[in-house]
Order: sequence, then C-alpha cells, then structure tokens
Amino acid sequence: MTGFASAAGAFDDWRFTLEIRSVNGRGLDMRIRTPDWIDGLEAELRKMVQSSVSRGNVTVSARVAREAIASAASLNDAALSGVLDALKTIQARGKAIGLDIATPDAAQIAGLRGVMEVGDTNVEETKALREAIARQFIELMADFNADRRREGDALASVLAGQLDTIEALQSEAVGHLGDRAEAQRQAMERSLARLLDAAEAPDEARLLQELALIAVKTDVAEELDRLEVHIAAARDLLNGPGPVGRKFDFLMQEFNREANTLCSKAQSAELTGIGLNLKTVIDQMREQVQNLE
Repeated sequence: MTGFASAAGAFDDWRFTLEIRSVNGRGLDMRIRTPDWIDGLEAELRKMVQSSVSRGNVTVSARVAREAIASAASLNDAALSGVLDALKTIQARGKAIGLDIATPDAAQIAGLRGVMEVGDTNVEETKALREAIARQFIELMADFNADRRREGDALASVLAGQLDTIEALQSEAVGHLGDRAEAQRQAMERSLARLLDAAEAPDEARLLQELALIAVKTDVAEELDRLEVHIAAARDLLNGPGPVGRKFDFLMQEFNREANTLCSKAQSAELTGIGLNLKTVIDQMREQVQNLE
C-alpha cells in the first residue's frame, strides 16, 4: 500500500531529517539511503521496516547535518575527486548500453564515506547519534503505518462493496438454475435422439457415458457453490488480522476460474450475461487487490 511520513530530530549539535514512502509492489523492495559514516544505521532502519511492512516498494532516506559544520567537518578533496571520477565512469558505461543513470545531488555525495571528514566525532558520539535517529524512526514508522492503515480501511470498503456485487450475481445465477433444468432436459433428449438415430445404435455403456458427459458439461451448480465459498473466504480475509495481499492474489485466481467456467457452461443468454458481469467485477477487484499488503 502507499504511504508517506517524515520527521525531523536533533542530537547535541546534530540535526537530522527522516522520510519514508512506499508505493504498491508485488513483493518487498527497500531502498535505504543513510550517511555511510554512521555505521549500522542502514541495517537498523531496514530491520525496523521489515518488522511491519511485507509488501511494497519502500524508500527511506536519512539526512544528517551539523550546525557547526565549518569546525566539525572538512572536505576531503582526494576522496571527492575519486567519487566524481567513479561517478563519471559509471554514467558513461551506463550510457554505452542505453541506461540513463541519474546524477546524485550534492548532499548525497557529501554523505558518502570519506568525502567529508568529521574530525571531532568519535565512535561513542556516532553511536549515540545513531541511537537518537533510530528512536525518532520508531515514531516515524508509527505515522507511516497509520497513513497506510487509512488507505487500507478505504480499500477494504471498496473490496467489500465488490464482494457484495459478486454475491448478488452469484445469487442471481442460482435463481436461474430452476428454469434452466427444463432446458437441460430438452437438450439431453435431443442429444439422446441423435444417438439413437445413428446408423449403429450405441451400446448401453456408451449411451450412459454420453449422457453423463452432457450432464457434466452443462451443470454449473458446483461452480456456483465454490463461488459462494470463495466469497466467504474473501470476507474472512478482509476482517482478519495481518497481511492478506498474497492470499487475496491466489483467491482472485479462483474467482476468475469459476467465472470462466460459468461462461463456458452457461448455454443460456441469462447465465452468460451473469458470467460476463462477474468477470468484469472480478477484474476490477483484482486490480484493487494489487494495492493490498
């Protein structure tokens, strides 16, 4: 599901800003940008995201700056030159194979290890800064998840309405089965007459086999029963806890299979129309399900 949250914090004379955003995705794909010189920060933030997000393309960025930048840090010219030369080479090679590689901004380059030398920042201070950022990130994740829950609630309402439509169409199809029984009987009588009029009368076993095949090809009661079961399962998923997106993906395949079979077996304008309406709603629902975690 999509979501966004941002926050700002401070530790001593350090200032930092945090941002997290996500868009829909079939799996979990994370991109985390943190200053290289804060050891362990990227791994810690990644672990926090994984603890509450199971699906989507998630981007996290952490920017850190010091108020007294002139005295706190200096530019390493040799390291900067090396980084810029490497960047130029990467972009040139990418262009040679038709790949357009975006140029990072100055803040991203300054955040690379060795470009800025922070002379008076020791290991303990860096660790304390990392812990402060991690504490702020916990609050950020709470806001992020709240934003995603709001979208999830709205999406659940849409899916519930689509399930209502599918249930109504399923009930309508069941209502047509009574009238359809007479049409099936007449179709079987015509098929039987064709068999009996054949040059060589079929034996009893062949006759029973053909009649059974006709019955199977035209009976849709089983598909409608399974559709009812799928509707109940989908409602349970909507009302249940935890991530349900992958389960819903599989369930929508089952919905689509029953609708396709109904259309192929319909042999009546009414049931064909219901089957086509079912396929339309199911396709719409499958698109929405892609947004579920």
